[in-house]
Parts: sequence; structure tokens; C-alpha cells
Amino acid sequence: MNLYRTAAVVTFFNAAEHCLGFLYRIILSRTLGAEGLGVYQAAYSMFAVFLTVSASGLPVTLSRTISKHRARGNRLGEQAATSAAVSVSLCFSVPMTVLLFLFRDPFSGVFADPRCADVFYILLAGLSLTSVYAVLRGCFWGNKRFFAYSFVELAEEMLRIGAGIALLLLLPAANGITLTAVAVLISYLFSFLLAAVYFFARGGKLRSPRGELRPMLLSSLPVTAMRTSSSLLSSLISLLFPLMLRAAGYTASAAMREYGVVYGMVMPVMAVPCAFIGSIALVLVPELAEQYYRGNRKEVTALIGRALRATLLIAGALLPFYLVCGGDVGILLYSDAQSGALISLCAPLLVPMSLTMITTSLLNSLGCEKKTLAVFLCGSAGMLACVLTLPRFLGSGALAVGMLCDNLICALLSLMLLRKRAGALRMGKFLLRLCCAVLPAALAGFAVRKGLFLVLGFLPALALTMLFLLLAEGALFAVLRLVGFRGFFTRFLRKKSKKSLANS
Repeated sequence: MNLYRTAAVVTFFNAAEHCLGFLYRIILSRTLGAEGLGVYQAAYSMFAVFLTVSASGLPVTLSRTISKHRARGNRLGEQAATSAAVSVSLCFSVPMTVLLFLFRDPFSGVFADPRCADVFYILLAGLSLTSVYAVLRGCFWGNKRFFAYSFVELAEEMLRIGAGIALLLLLPAANGITLTAVAVLISYLFSFLLAAVYFFARGGKLRSPRGELRPMLLSSLPVTAMRTSSSLLSSLISLLFPLMLRAAGYTASAAMREYGVVYGMVMPVMAVPCAFIGSIALVLVPELAEQYYRGNRKEVTALIGRALRATLLIAGALLPFYLVCGGDVGILLYSDAQSGALISLCAPLLVPMSLTMITTSLLNSLGCEKKTLAVFLCGSAGMLACVLTLPRFLGSGALAVGMLCDNLICALLSLMLLRKRAGALRMGKFLLRLCCAVLPAALAGFAVRKGLFLVLGFLPALALTMLFLLLAEGALFAVLRLVGFRGFFTRFLRKKSKKSLANS
């Protein structure tokens, strides 16, 4: 299966997973409310810190290590590396779980709301299982078993949603926040079992990790440190941001609601490009690492350019939709005008956020883990500065500005590192053509939306506005040769004619 076909398959799974998760988030926002969603998000952010410490750096490191062994034909090295990654994850996750349960009372004091502690400890019971599961997915990734990698993740999401809805319907009198956490725990157990069965059924073996344990630990530490810092930053913001809002005159309930709106309603919408960009990274990283270890610099540069152009195309294509229809989408999904206003406000974030995501993956596949950690810390400093100084002036908008600042810093520094590593990226002409397509489409979209909302109801006007944007962007992308519609139809017709000749 070629690179594009594989990326399409992975994109399908990722898009399905994100759509299901997004719909579930809408259900939760309406069931738990913004405050309840804020409580759940604050607890999950803290749990994510320990999950990150246990396993976050291991999948990408294991994938790159397996790619290196594949390039050298070392099958035993692949198996030893997998064993080393499993050992490292258990060495971190098991002791942390035991200690946190032993010292539950003092640790629970870190949460501003006691309900957060109950949710956290339900999630904590699945820490070791989901850590090992993350390692197994890294093994699938390195061996280019993209179907298994994506399918297990989709199955986990489906079970989480099914279990969550079932529990909320069957136990309406129970605490909905607690039931949501129980559903997550059930999904962790299921995904671990499914991944383990697939691993051994496909001939997976665990050998002595001797010789691989130390390199695995040292290579994964910078990635783990970066992602742990990210989780810690999220947890710190979940504590600091409500405090800063309260200092600005908000009540405790209103402050938690503001946090819930941003992280529970706005960010899931902003994460839509991740489904597509994550697919690109998933397919490219093993291929890029393999070419890098083979010393094929020309192919490495070509793969990086392809990834960056695809990422910018995705972010650029979605930008007019967020700018023009963001406010309406917030009302449609959440019946919340504030969330819609923030979605439109955050629209410019799409480009640097998407670039940060893809460049971090690319740099890690090239062995630049320490440098990506330094880049992340620079971006985080900007984020924290905004959270500490802007809430009194902007309210929840301070988080949007902080995220924009964070991602701008990370994207620029990462692109500079990639240029130094792979040579000139030559993106200027592509960016100019993309701007010439996106900006006119957005401006025309604003005018069309205004006219349609004067004469039509909410839903018809929104649907026609989106249809107009889709057609306008499609036409501009084709005229400016940003997408090869002509090449696609030529190949399609050629295949059809060959098939007809074969049948005759």
C-alpha cells in the first residue's frame, strides 16, 4: 500500500474517532454542564500528567528504534526494544499508582474541588494498563501496522462512548462525572486486552531487554519530559486560570465555567485538524526515520516538504469555516454563544497549532528530542505569561491568546530547526498561493453569511454558507493548483478505461 493510500486509511479511522469523541463531548457538555465538564477536565488533566510520565515518550521512541532495526534487518533487536519499552512503562506506572493510593488524603488536597479527586482515582486504576497499551501501539507504529494502530484506538473510543452513555442512562440518579470516569476506565481495560491479543496473535514476542533498556530510557526521556511538562502545564492552568479569574472578580462557579467552556467546548472544535495531521505524522514518522538512518537525505527533505504542504493545506482549508461560521457552530453544538465567539477568535490558532503538531513529530523522528523539549519550554513560558497577566482584561479570552502565543513560538522555532536539519524548505510560493485562495474565500463567506441570515432561518443559512465556502475554496484551490483535481480525474478515467479493456 503506498504512502497516500495508507494516509487515507489512517485519516478515515482518525476522523471517525475524532467525530465520535466530538459528539460525545457535546453529549457530556449538555449532560454535565460547563461546570461539570470543567471538574472532569481538571481531574483528567492531572491524571494525564502521570500517564505522560509512564508512557508518553515510549511509543515514538519505540517506533523510531524499530525503524532503525528494520533498516538494518535486526529482528531480535526489534523484539528486545519492545520488551524494554514495556519494562520502562511498568517501572514508572506501578510504583506511582501504589504511592498515590497510599497517600490519597494528602494528595487530594491539590484539587480545588473535592469532586476532582474522586474522578482522578477512578482513572488512576487504569494507569498501568493504558501505559502498556501505549507501548504496544508504538510497536504497531514502528512495524507500519497502521490498520491495527488505528482500529484499536477507534474501538477504544467507541467503547468509551457506549459505556458512558449506557451508564448515564441506566443510572440517572448517580453522579454523572463519576460515571464518565468509570466509562474511561472500562475502555482502558478493553483497549489493553485487544492490543495484547493482536500483538501475540501476529507473532509478537518479548525477549530480554538487555542492550536496549538504557538506550530506550535515555531516548524517551526528552519526549517524556516535554509531554509531562505539557500535562503539568495543563494541570497548572486548570488551577491558576480559575484563581486569576477569581482575583479579577469572578465567583468560583463562574471561573470553573469559563475554564470548562475553553477546554471542554472550544478546544475539541479546534482539534479537528488533528485527525488529519495526526494521520500524516503517523504514516510519515516510521518512513522518515527509516530513510534518515539509511542516510537518504534527499528523500528525507522531500518527505518533510510533503508533510508541511499537506499540513498547511488542511489548516488553510479549514480557516475560513472557523472565521465565518465559528460563532454559529458554538450555538449549534453547545447552545452557548460564548463558546462560538471563542471558536471564531481562536481561528488563527489553526495554522501555528497544526505546524507545531507536525514539526514536533518530524523532529522527534530525526532524533531531535532534546531540541523539541527546549522549543516546548519556550512556548510554555509565553502561555503562562498570558494566563498570569491577561484574565483581568480578557476573561476566558486570555487562554485563547496564550495558546496562540505558545503555538506561534513553537512553530517558528521548530521550522528553524527543520530547515537547519533538512535544508531549505522552499515553501514561499506555496504559502502565497494558499493565502490567495483562503483570504478571498473568507471575505466572500462573510458577505454571503450576512445576506443569507437576513432572509433564511438559522440552519438553512448556516448550511448554505458552509456549502458556499466549500465550493469557493474548491474552485480557488483548483485554479491556483493547490490540489490536483485534474490529475485525480485523469488517473480515475485511465483506470476505468483499463478496466473496460480488460473486461472486453
